[in-house]
Amino acid sequence: MTPQAASHADPEDRPTPSRSDWVAVDAATIPAKLARELRDAWEGFVDGHTLDRSEDEGTPPIRNPIAASWRRSRDAGVDPHGRQNAPSLMELPGARASWTAHPLAIAAPLIDECMSAAAVDADHLMVISDASGMLLSIRGDVTLRSRAADEMNFVEGALWSEAGAGTNAVGTALAAEHAVQVFAAEHFTEPVQRWTCAAAPISDPDTGKLLGVIDLTGDMSSVHPHSLSVVVATARAVEQLLRMQLREADEQLRSRYAAQLHPAGAALVTAAGRVIADPRGLLPDIGAIPPGGGRIVLPSGTEVVAEPVAHDAPELFLVHDGATRRRTVTLPRPQLELRLLGDGQAGVRLDGVALRLRPRLVELLALLMLHRGRAGAEALCPELYGAAGHPGSVRVEMSRLRKLLPGAIEPGGYALICDVDADVKHVREALGRGAVGEAAAAYPGSLLPASQAPGIVSARKELDHWLRQAVITSDDPDALWAWVSAPAGSDDLLAWQRLLGALEYTDARRSLAAARVGDLRHRAAADAPSSEL
Repeated sequence: MTPQAASHADPEDRPTPSRSDWVAVDAATIPAKLARELRDAWEGFVDGHTLDRSEDEGTPPIRNPIAASWRRSRDAGVDPHGRQNAPSLMELPGARASWTAHPLAIAAPLIDECMSAAAVDADHLMVISDASGMLLSIRGDVTLRSRAADEMNFVEGALWSEAGAGTNAVGTALAAEHAVQVFAAEHFTEPVQRWTCAAAPISDPDTGKLLGVIDLTGDMSSVHPHSLSVVVATARAVEQLLRMQLREADEQLRSRYAAQLHPAGAALVTAAGRVIADPRGLLPDIGAIPPGGGRIVLPSGTEVVAEPVAHDAPELFLVHDGATRRRTVTLPRPQLELRLLGDGQAGVRLDGVALRLRPRLVELLALLMLHRGRAGAEALCPELYGAAGHPGSVRVEMSRLRKLLPGAIEPGGYALICDVDADVKHVREALGRGAVGEAAAAYPGSLLPASQAPGIVSARKELDHWLRQAVITSDDPDALWAWVSAPAGSDDLLAWQRLLGALEYTDARRSLAAARVGDLRHRAAADAPSSEL
């Protein structure tokens, strides 16, 4: 290839860009001067000129990732003059529901902790998108958010992939699978060129697939040399959090299926081919497992057999050499579901079958779940009956409970030996990892509100206080809304006041919040002694 031909080659054919190719500005950059020069280069590209760096010495070199993105945007038919904004895929309620269900939602407190100071200092918005480029969450100054929405439809539910909005940090980070900063006229569409943004993609540690992007977006005048470093560091912290949670989930799976792994020397593998447990070192390398399993030939030439580990776990397989092929699938541990929160009737299900238990047995079951088997009859007695109780009564109730929940409780003991899915457990775990919004959304009301058992009353007060304090101090409008919508928070004046301050002026919930604040203030004044008025 001649030097001239090389200069006209597509960016994909150029040498791998250096790390600096992904950064738009540094401490030595004069933003206003660079913005004018980039605008000249962009106008030339839109007019059909090449991006040959030798054409005009007065035009700055266009970074390889940006040049490649401009070409992709042009080929996708994006209008550079922005006569059509980024398309909205769904309205705000749908986008918020998608965000709540998204795998990155559990990392929201961590993202906020890592990025909020930088966002405030640089007057930027904190943004999270899914793997398609649809914006899921935008947080920051209300005025800046309104301006971004008006100028370029930068709102939750809008598609900011390169095909949807041209070159921008969210879409280009997804397309290149690399963190990138985009400044001023490096954006492909004209209305977006008054902005600057930096974004980093986040991958699923389980599958390796992209989960989405985190982004800092602000006015081009507030461009910050370190914004890319902030989003990169945050993305790495989120991926580390996801890896930790994956390791914890893997450990639970190894424990749950240990009895099936060791006798046959089998390996526990996901459908994607990720090995969770391999006692014999059978699988140094394995790809995705076909649906339903079957015989698989490894790259080494060894033939193995993959069988679903259980009917309720189609994404998990036991893989063995076939010599010890199982005739039947060992049943997993019993599955106990407990619904103990809220004013409705408590729900107890064992392996999907609903059980009708007396309130006393439900209280005992709740205490067993909260104590995790570390309490005997003597310790449970005062929590169940109070000071007047007798341990013998606990033993009698435990005997009845074992018969009603076969295989779920330790024989002769007080430990649950089943897998427990409990609403109160989910709320406590979410609070423990700082996921306040998730905890509030999962909280329909207090723990067994009709119960007077001392242990239940104490646990109920502890959970209510823990959740309320977390919600009040979070300033998360959705968490606050969930709290005041629950019976425990419906008359919480401070929570309604915090909600009113946290809601955007366009939020339809503001009118109700204002009305409730006024009503509760009036009631408080009416209830106060005359000397306090």
